[in-house]
Amino acid sequence: MNPVAVHVARTASPKTSFDLLRLPLIGRFLKWRYSRIAMQIPLLVISVVMIAHAFFGPQLAPKNLAALLTWVHFRGLVVIAVLMAGNLFCMACPFLLPRELARRWFSPRWEWPRWLRNKWPAIVLFVFVLFVYELFDLWADPWWTGALIVGYFAAATGVDALFRKASFCKYVCPIGQFNFLSSTMAPFEIAVRDHGVCTSCRTRDCIRGVRGSDPEVSAMGRLGGQSIGQRGCELALFQPRKVGNLDCTFCLDCVYACPHDNVGMVARLPAEELTVRGNRSGLRSIERRFDFTALITVFTFGAILNAFAMISPVYSLEQWLARVTGLRVEWPILGAIFALGLVIEPVVILAAAAAWTRRAAQSRESALVIVNRFARSLVPLGFGVWLAHYGFHFFTGFLTIVPVAQNAIREALGVALLGSPLWQLGGLPESIVYPMEMGFLGLGLIGSIGVAWVIAREAYPARTRAVFAPWVLVHGILFASAAWIMNQPMDMRGTFLGG
Repeated sequence: MNPVAVHVARTASPKTSFDLLRLPLIGRFLKWRYSRIAMQIPLLVISVVMIAHAFFGPQLAPKNLAALLTWVHFRGLVVIAVLMAGNLFCMACPFLLPRELARRWFSPRWEWPRWLRNKWPAIVLFVFVLFVYELFDLWADPWWTGALIVGYFAAATGVDALFRKASFCKYVCPIGQFNFLSSTMAPFEIAVRDHGVCTSCRTRDCIRGVRGSDPEVSAMGRLGGQSIGQRGCELALFQPRKVGNLDCTFCLDCVYACPHDNVGMVARLPAEELTVRGNRSGLRSIERRFDFTALITVFTFGAILNAFAMISPVYSLEQWLARVTGLRVEWPILGAIFALGLVIEPVVILAAAAAWTRRAAQSRESALVIVNRFARSLVPLGFGVWLAHYGFHFFTGFLTIVPVAQNAIREALGVALLGSPLWQLGGLPESIVYPMEMGFLGLGLIGSIGVAWVIAREAYPARTRAVFAPWVLVHGILFASAAWIMNQPMDMRGTFLGG
């Protein structure tokens, strides 16, 4: 039997008939070969403006476009876009446009090192960004925010200038890993419409690409030093064996390359891919990969830690640690808090749940095997925390961009083209945003419980309820912690709203 057909029978669920690429206007635009570049150019222009304002504009964060857009608007819009559609930021990522332009003149020569073909580089960078954000108060420092943006452009261009395929996206980019995990909660995925078509396909253009000779078309990309008419998936996701949105940047290269028009952006049940076992194209079996478990742990517990750092009890904790240790510098104290929140607490909680599971299932499996299996159930709740946190800042401050833009234009041109800055503008009142936060947390809790139930039922059919119980307790503890944090007064970082 065709191996593609075997995989489909084991892992794929039937797709709905609703496909965004079938819609008249949206679908026609997205299927246009240059649609991604058309989305990247405006974001690149905005990024350049942000960088310029970061270095040459006012260094008061609430008046600076770089600080405000990065820490209030960008983060909120990313998670909202994921909730509404999917990984739209990676689709329109401005960091890759310089790479695309550079590849018109040269091709990367090397393959990404085999020992780094995992999520560890991105995990380290993810934690690093969270740490320096708190250590250097990046939300209040436009200059360093601008430096971070420049560093991101340099890293994306440098990595992909040296290494083939989308090495930066797949192995390095912490924003990308955040988006990949978040997109498991999206209502759409890039997927095959009819698997029967794929079983009879022999060219596999969706991953190999389509070679071409036209110079203008060939400039779209290169494959192994040769020009191609349309490249295939650079993240090694073979569509017939692909499951969900993990590692998918929504670049649509597979859509353009498929000669049968058999790849779409189809509707699906959010989080369903987290319940799928077995090998996935480009990823192998994620329940057997400890790097994925670590990434999910940092994603979930990092969400709670990042939100905790925005409320007053964290300052009391820092002062207590300073008194106990006698330290007078911040970085080791903050490092201790990060070690507690991202290492000690997860290890204790997950190891205890795994021990309970092993006892309830009367199993001889190691705790690590059990944690790897159930780690996927943390993602919905983790995303719910990020959504509640970032949504709070965005919804309470989405209009703050208006006066900052007015002020920036007035200072740059000497003329108030958009009128005098309306510094009183903010957003929705907290009385309206708070129920939204609790709703996001509640949906995350429901999603995590549902995923854990499916995992327990499939792995331990004879003892499902007993095995399921400790993971419900884990989700309940994390939910209660996040709900308590959201009930505390939160810093209005990067805006005048806290005054």
